[in-house]
Amino acid sequence: MSTDAIVRREMRWTDAEGRGLEHCLLTLGPEGLTLEGVVAGTREGEYGAHYEVRTDASGRTRAVRLRYVGGPELRLTVDADARWRDAIRDVRLPDLDGCLDVDLGITPATNTLAIRRLGLSVGEARAIRAAYVPLPSQIDGVFVPSPADQRYTRLGDRLWRYEGLFRSFVAELPVDDLGLVLDYPVLFRRLDAARGASDDAQPAPAGAPVRGEAWP
Repeated sequence: MSTDAIVRREMRWTDAEGRGLEHCLLTLGPEGLTLEGVVAGTREGEYGAHYEVRTDASGRTRAVRLRYVGGPELRLTVDADARWRDAIRDVRLPDLDGCLDVDLGITPATNTLAIRRLGLSVGEARAIRAAYVPLPSQIDGVFVPSPADQRYTRLGDRLWRYEGLFRSFVAELPVDDLGLVLDYPVLFRRLDAARGASDDAQPAPAGAPVRGEAWP
């Protein structure tokens, strides 16, 4: 496959009890990766949400948008020096300086960002600090992310251990060939597995847009 090809992969997850639903689209091209999804979530309450995350070609998060239905909205930008800004309030978020990845609490999709960016060999581990975006029940005051210490270990070709050091959580995550989590023990499980776990990434149709609307 050409390095200039645009690849798209869709994935659906539900929660452990099968009550919630998420539909996610990963788009990968020469300019970077985009994750876009809609969530009917049940983790610590019931809510609806739409999110979009964009990275640069090196896999570093550069823009984040999340809106809870009937609730708050978040728009973030990140410059080349990993300095974060709240685009709605137009203020810097210095607590997040140096974070290269975003972690959205409502979805397993954003684990893909660190998995792809780190590019570890089997047996390697790396500690990182991500910008964690809270669930609705976790928002206390202004809706902004907080820094979260994490560790990723590559256990096998398509198996990773995730450690949420900031909350003493550990999970082993099987992934597909693009690094999308297939099943997330305790929290999420995939639907339409035959399609979502396909080894063959599907190129986007000729002329299909990679990016959505312009961001602030």
